[in-house]
Amino acid sequence: MLGSTPTTSDAVSNMPASAPDDRLVEHAPEGRLVAQRGLFRGPDPVCPEDLYAQVVLGSAVRERERLVVHAGSEVTMDTYFGRFPASYWQRWTVVDQVDIEVTVTGSGRVALVASDVEGETRTVAAQDLTDLRGDRVTLSATLDKFLDGGFLWVQFTTGDEDLVVESLRWTVEPPHQLRPTAVVICTFNRADDCTKTLQSLAADQGALEVLDAVYVVDQGTDTVASRKAFPSIEQGLAGRLRYLRQPNLGGAGGFGRGMYEVTRPGRSEHANLLFMDDDVLCEPEIAVRLTAFANRTAKPTIVGGQMLRLLHPTHLLAGAEYADFAQLVPGKVVRNALDDVDLLAEEVDEDGVPTGGVNRGDRRVDADYNAWWSCLIPAEVVAAIGLPMPLFFQWDDVEYGYRARANGFATVTLPGAGLWHADFDWKDIDKWNEYFAVRNAMIVATLHAEIDPKQTARVLTSRISRYLLSMQYGLAATLIKAAEDFLEGPRFLGDGGASAAKQVHALRADYPDTIIHPPTDVPGLDAGSIQQIQAGPTPSHNRLVLLKRLVYLALGRTAHEIGAVSQKDATWWHVSQFKTAVVTDGSQGGVRVRRKDRELTVKLAKQTARVVRRLVAEMPRLREEYRAAAPQLTSRENWRRLYNLDRDEV
Repeated sequence: MLGSTPTTSDAVSNMPASAPDDRLVEHAPEGRLVAQRGLFRGPDPVCPEDLYAQVVLGSAVRERERLVVHAGSEVTMDTYFGRFPASYWQRWTVVDQVDIEVTVTGSGRVALVASDVEGETRTVAAQDLTDLRGDRVTLSATLDKFLDGGFLWVQFTTGDEDLVVESLRWTVEPPHQLRPTAVVICTFNRADDCTKTLQSLAADQGALEVLDAVYVVDQGTDTVASRKAFPSIEQGLAGRLRYLRQPNLGGAGGFGRGMYEVTRPGRSEHANLLFMDDDVLCEPEIAVRLTAFANRTAKPTIVGGQMLRLLHPTHLLAGAEYADFAQLVPGKVVRNALDDVDLLAEEVDEDGVPTGGVNRGDRRVDADYNAWWSCLIPAEVVAAIGLPMPLFFQWDDVEYGYRARANGFATVTLPGAGLWHADFDWKDIDKWNEYFAVRNAMIVATLHAEIDPKQTARVLTSRISRYLLSMQYGLAATLIKAAEDFLEGPRFLGDGGASAAKQVHALRADYPDTIIHPPTDVPGLDAGSIQQIQAGPTPSHNRLVLLKRLVYLALGRTAHEIGAVSQKDATWWHVSQFKTAVVTDGSQGGVRVRRKDRELTVKLAKQTARVVRRLVAEMPRLREEYRAAAPQLTSRENWRRLYNLDRDEV
């Protein structure tokens, strides 16, 4: 046994689920399978309409599922949400043809257009429409020329009359039995955000038709059930809601609880688990697309959605991702995939020259894993590889994806299946969760890579050195603790991470530089008299500048007594020139005061030296220990213990 059952005083008892278990059963299809819907605007007014349908000529009225193309106009669905990812369907599914079914009133033309791996286009099929009155029109495309890349989309053109388009559907041949799908939302004190996500699902009948259950695993004290809208959400979800409460075991524990419940012995062996963050702007269509794709893959496959940036809603974060274990960095963008691009901006080539088109990403790319902001995992994967590692926060999704990959289960990040999530670059790195980012990165690297311990030591030393020069002593201490706890071995994961979170919060409270202050009320300083000092050009020789800054630190020399520094300018090579720096937090919600402390710098540097020496010496042993412990850590029995459930509930 790696640890005891959590018995914290604030532990929350489990509430009974509110939906019957018999919903999660395979069922016969009714007609063709809807692979995706043709939507002409988003579920919320903040969603850019041009991500759904673009008016190329003239004018049109775009509604959620209805489009009015006025006379003398053209509308294209060559958009992020409008395109059908033909390449991914040809590569990963057993489908060889897709039909486009649409209800039309009026006159005009509908055309089915395809792109190839180079973005070149061709018309696959077209039909002239004359004086239709709610007629159903169907066009078909064979999925045989898209293996390396290419999409399909429709275009509508009118002459002297209007054309009304409704209920556009991309359909494929269904399987003999449809897999049931259960959404799993993990939440912790984001009751309002989670409520909005649930309301968006409940309000979309098309999405609800493909969802058999909605699990909400509430680990907070400010609960979703306490909101006034909760009864109406239960009613809107029509028996699908399963609301569970438990102590806070982080994202791994929350999502893992959904896995645990859906894959209990005697329940569906072929269910889909659709993970979704609580704080997203949900596009319910993602449930339709991920579920349909998973129902038609040649073998059980993890199918992930993409993240659009909430504060910059036309920006796609990444087309597909992998983890750089050598640098301890997740979320690296696969080569040739879209990389933080504005989907409505003009595309440029490698030399920055405009290509004449917009950012689409026609080439098919393969992901190593998909983040759990929205990700579908088949029950067969869970049965084969177990539940998540109890990492509490961060890297649990990375680890699971690589573990699945090692066991023969691919991950597909499906283009056009997206939702909006808070921008990561508006979150300051100097936070308590950086402990988990670093500790868990080292754990996952030991499990799934063969990294030279000296490389890991170099990365850790480099990061901490820059934090010390930047007077981020609390952040440096956070990383040191992350490494020290990693060195404790897998037994440290015995409580699921709850104690580590508390310890890190307590540790950081001892460092004033971790505290965020209002910009007009900086303790001990006259905020109005602090001048902003901008950074100069980026150094061309980082190592020489680093050495110079270290020499100046030893001599007690600084270029500026005090100054304000913007978040963009808060680089180690600039902030290290101050005795006191008032730095804008990455959230743009306040400032942090950093004061040079030579004695503390030396103390933390010595701690760093000790911990990296241990890393180099002990990493081979730790690699074997973590790998040996992984099967038990990811077992149903271990999670049953962490969830404090009865043995007969395994």
